[in-house]
Amino acid sequence: MHDSITKILKAIADPTRREIFHALIVTATAMPITQISGQFEITRQGVTKHLKTLEQAGLVQIQVKGRERYCIADAAPLKELNKWLNFYEQFWDNALGNLDSYLESKS
Repeated sequence: MHDSITKILKAIADPTRREIFHALIVTATAMPITQISGQFEITRQGVTKHLKTLEQAGLVQIQVKGRERYCIADAAPLKELNKWLNFYEQFWDNALGNLDSYLESKS
């Protein structure tokens, strides 16, 4: 579980990868790498490296059709990250609730 969270965090840590992922999510369809790379001011090779990182995290699937490689976003792995974050959100909600109760008892 934690290994997949690490891969997701690594993938979304880079702003270019977040933009690529966002573009694929908004498109909601498979896009060829050449079309994706046309949207960014980096080389096709650079876009391909970013896509590989997203693919390793499970956020992108790459399919070969003829000579072209198509990419489609998969937001499902973000649910696992969301569950992980929710644990800490509950911790902070509880801690702040306890602090609030403590402060009210002192006034």
